Amino acid sequence: MATRHSQAGPAESSSRERLLQAALTVLVEQGVAGLTVRGLAGAAGSSTIGVYTRFGGRTGVLDALYERTFELLHEELAALPPVSGDPLPDVLAFARTYREFALESPARYAFMFERAVPGYDPDPDLRMLAQRNTYDLLAERVRPAAGPGLDEDSAGYLVWTAMHGLVSLELTHRARTPPPGWFLSPEDDSYARIFQDGITTVLAGVATRQKPGNGLFGR
Repeated sequence: MATRHSQAGPAESSSRERLLQAALTVLVEQGVAGLTVRGLAGAAGSSTIGVYTRFGGRTGVLDALYERTFELLHEELAALPPVSGDPLPDVLAFARTYREFALESPARYAFMFERAVPGYDPDPDLRMLAQRNTYDLLAERVRPAAGPGLDEDSAGYLVWTAMHGLVSLELTHRARTPPPGWFLSPEDDSYARIFQDGITTVLAGVATRQKPGNGLFGR
């Protein structure tokens, strides 16, 4: 995934990377509440002046962290076997990797996909990079399944929203005590099974989607 920050000398790049790695550690271990300039400086063994010098302030750190988290997700997705053209196994492989990435660090996932940091709006160029290096990989896998009434982007978006919704709800449920009799449990594979069932069902619906005016969708 291409980076956007300007070229710097070795010492400057090393210092910047140290601060960025500290920010990632703070996010994973403390959540977004720890992402303060003072907290990041302390975690990196630097000073607040160092943070401002290298990132311009907290927003600059958050933008760099946003970019880095999507780089990490892209690395996981890029390691998947090449697209086979059979959409179900191709999409399920992507979806499982996405879910595992989220479960590995709910705080990181929330930072990437939820409005976890009040007032923080990622740079639009960074959001475009994130789309091209994650969502576009999914759309490529969904493309062969898209019915005649859906374009590639719409089909990919429907699958992604199902995937995102299932993962987000699972993370919420895992963070709370389950109500009595709840049919899903973090102690077994029930969340994994319903996740796969959900993606499979939505993908099947995408494949049968017809153009407006044909059959059920024309009513």
